[in-house]
Amino acid sequence: MNHSNQNKMHMLKEKFMIARDWVMDHSKIVMPLVLVACVLLTVVIAVNANHREALENEAKEAAMAVSAEESGSTVEGLEAPVFELEENAHPEINNLIRTYYDAQASGDIETISSLNTYLNEIETIRVEELSKYIDSYPVLDVYTKPGMTENTYVAYVYSEVQFTDMDQPLPGMQTYYIGMDEDGNYFINDGTYDDAIWNYIKEVTLQDDVVDLNNKVVVEYNELLAEDAELNEFIAYLKEKINEEVGEILAQAEVPEAGEIPEEIPESEEEEASQETPPVITMVRATDVVNIRSSDSEEADRIDKAQIGQEFTLLEQRGNGWSKVAYNGGEAFIKSDYLEEVPEEVSDTQVAQTQQPEEDAEAAVTSSNETSMGTVTVIESVKVRKSASTSAESLGTAYTGEVLELLMKQADGWSRVRYNGQTAYVKSEYVE
Repeated sequence: MNHSNQNKMHMLKEKFMIARDWVMDHSKIVMPLVLVACVLLTVVIAVNANHREALENEAKEAAMAVSAEESGSTVEGLEAPVFELEENAHPEINNLIRTYYDAQASGDIETISSLNTYLNEIETIRVEELSKYIDSYPVLDVYTKPGMTENTYVAYVYSEVQFTDMDQPLPGMQTYYIGMDEDGNYFINDGTYDDAIWNYIKEVTLQDDVVDLNNKVVVEYNELLAEDAELNEFIAYLKEKINEEVGEILAQAEVPEAGEIPEEIPESEEEEASQETPPVITMVRATDVVNIRSSDSEEADRIDKAQIGQEFTLLEQRGNGWSKVAYNGGEAFIKSDYLEEVPEEVSDTQVAQTQQPEEDAEAAVTSSNETSMGTVTVIESVKVRKSASTSAESLGTAYTGEVLELLMKQADGWSRVRYNGQTAYVKSEYVE
């Protein structure tokens, strides 16, 4: 057995010697071939490694997509670019917000109006009344993401408000759209922007880092109220108190001044008027798919989902950003940001019974006699304006698929249409 192995080793050694001698004799041919083989082997290994890495990345992305879908964080049609959420990154914006919040604490309406391009009568009264209960805003942190255009930002302001006679400050968060004027000064654009900006703000607010920030503040707010019974009772009282005070001030504004004697109305006419005047019922409709909850809190039980265009009877619009509506024979709550008032449609009978001023009657005749150019179909939900400007009064929202009577397609990018019996305007790019 050992002798056989020795013979095999001897034969292998002879073959190796013969092969070595051959390689040495033909080295000019063999060595380049060996080099090429090594290079090819290296390339194959690298390609396989890259291919394997690409497959691993695809697998990771697929897993992340599935995870996001399962957690409900995916948003269909999200077009806003994803930028990092920056904290206190712009001193000028921080100064603007500090000045604005200090003015709210002191009830300085003049300063507030100079910084905010949209402040209606009700909000003005609300700010003045609320300032009576606020001592200061000791903490203000401004989180920003770029807006749609240069020098604009979506700002999320985390605040802690210190109420008078309360030991514990209350956290909260508010969203603003910041712009820059011709003089290079930042201002708060709080309601005069068009639908494109409004949709952009909503899309940015649904991005993960903003949702995380909002959830963090909501948890902090709820935990604090759960731990501090006195503060919880005060907040509940304050909400009702502010609403009452705003209502009383608005009611007093309609009462004749002292010394002014109202014209007496004969009993028969007064009785007839009371019978003919129906109670004022405000209708609102959803501008987006939104949750319907059992109370005015993000943590409240979800009853249902309101669909775009679904209408509700408004029972109360609260100062905390929620609206109480009639729902299925009871009451429910929807975030006010997702509701708009439904324009009151006047019937032919009401028109016949109502005597219009001459100028209103003339305008109505002009509108009805204006030549129709056919109809247009709304291809994307759009605000209907009283005049051809994004800052003009909104008459309502025309929703996708709705057909409007076209009066004129203007060269300035607006279309004049007939909307609820009156002349109105929509951006031409949203209809066809």
